[in-house]
Amino acid sequence: MIKGRNRDGIKIFFIHFGLVLFASLLFAGSFPNLLVERGLPILAWFAYVPVFILIQRTSLGASVFWGALYGYTAYGLFNYWLSTFHPLAGLIVDLIYLAYLAVLFFLLKLADIFFPKKAYLVQWVIWIAYEYLRTRGFLGYSYGITGYSQWCVIPLIQIAGLFGVWGVSALVVFPSTWLAAALGGRNFAEGLKGAGAALKEFFHREKISALCWAAALCAAFVYGFVLPKDFSGYPEVKLALIQHNTDPWRGGIDEYRKNYEVLRRLSDEALRSEPKPDMVVWSETAFVPRIYWHETYRDDPVSWILVKELLDYLALQDVPFVLGNDDARKEPPKNPEENYRVDYNAVMLFEKGKITQLYRKLHLVPFTEHFPYGKQFPWIYRALENADTHFWEKGSEATVFRGPGFTFSSPICFEDTFGYLSREFVRNGAELIVNLSNDAWSHSLPAQNQHLSMAVFRAVENRRSLARSTASGQTCGVDPAGRVFALAPPFEEAWITVELPLVKEDTLYTRYGDFLAAGFTAAAVILLIFGFVSYILKKISLSEGRSP
Repeated sequence: MIKGRNRDGIKIFFIHFGLVLFASLLFAGSFPNLLVERGLPILAWFAYVPVFILIQRTSLGASVFWGALYGYTAYGLFNYWLSTFHPLAGLIVDLIYLAYLAVLFFLLKLADIFFPKKAYLVQWVIWIAYEYLRTRGFLGYSYGITGYSQWCVIPLIQIAGLFGVWGVSALVVFPSTWLAAALGGRNFAEGLKGAGAALKEFFHREKISALCWAAALCAAFVYGFVLPKDFSGYPEVKLALIQHNTDPWRGGIDEYRKNYEVLRRLSDEALRSEPKPDMVVWSETAFVPRIYWHETYRDDPVSWILVKELLDYLALQDVPFVLGNDDARKEPPKNPEENYRVDYNAVMLFEKGKITQLYRKLHLVPFTEHFPYGKQFPWIYRALENADTHFWEKGSEATVFRGPGFTFSSPICFEDTFGYLSREFVRNGAELIVNLSNDAWSHSLPAQNQHLSMAVFRAVENRRSLARSTASGQTCGVDPAGRVFALAPPFEEAWITVELPLVKEDTLYTRYGDFLAAGFTAAAVILLIFGFVSYILKKISLSEGRSP
């Protein structure tokens, strides 16, 4: 008898393990990956079915274990390329999502317990709230938000102009919760016939929610097809985007010089082309020696010589140059040590060899660019320092640059994965979004495409054209409908001139931001509290009913 129970326990364990592995593969496969360059968006529509079936089959305590395993496995497969930056980076992200998903599975199981008949609706609300909350604060990280898997489905993603990426996520996640509720109680041995009967029976009982979802999906596609996407009548801006195909931080002054020579050669080629660009854009920290620092303090003659060559070159140009650089300054109030030097990851606008405006990165990458808890967790801080982490100071202003006849803002690399920041730039007056990125360290096309898949939503959300100038890819233009064009070949030296329409329409998202996601979050909290109170009151009522 005991042996039989043991065999049943082992069988159940491997079934649950198989559900976790299957769900992790579906999740990773939905986004750009090693096998499919742009990902398989269709997988996302049922990627979480195994997750929600597992929630039904497991206990409240065990849900924590399975959630932790799913979080670690799914993000290990999806963000495998983080370890190429540093083994610690991949481990940290995997452990964070191990913890996040452990908590999420616990909450999803509570919904299953508190709302036995309508758990799938509550779980849907909780999932969208989770996706939103994990983009907030110091640990904010947007990779893996479900809606981003649909980046190539242009008609569907137009609703991002209304609801942000959260509207797309809500539509895509719902089928997983509904199908899992329909199929979860069935024996897997019943096969397709049993599954068909279960779906028919569940639809008869829960057809209103299914029909509401179908109506919302149809409305989204109708809106996407009807919304004007011909921008030929708008004035255009021509930007030359330079892709130098190097990780600029590798090596010393000799490598920095070689990199500068490549940037200069590619820029000269772009400037000789027709039509001539209105502006030239280099990537994030494309030029490494600190321009302001060496021009001002000149404590390193070798670096100052290279900086002067750059400034002399820029002084001869009749169009502005935008480039990324370490903006190092002496700021004693902020940093009384290290010779008073404070470093910002910055974008600089050069006109005739002079910096006329600059933007300092506002949303820094956790752990690899910023760790504000050194006093609370000194051992983590020391480990990051020993890993040669380059910490930056946080900027304070959402700068809008004034280009030749247009305005623009330049979110730096990781920043274009957050909707709130590009929205702030546009609300401040930016007519274009010009992203400067460096993903060269990843040595990974999936990493670069995953980044691009999020960037296109910033164009759709704000009805603005977007340009991306990157170190190694994906350098391109994106029109206000989210269509990628003029994509430079990845991992090659290249320059492209993109002609971007200047669209200045405000969207619902630009005006009101993440209101839909905030609504889901509030609803999730209220439902869980209501469910908990109702569950306790029911328990008390039953207990009193049994009392003599």
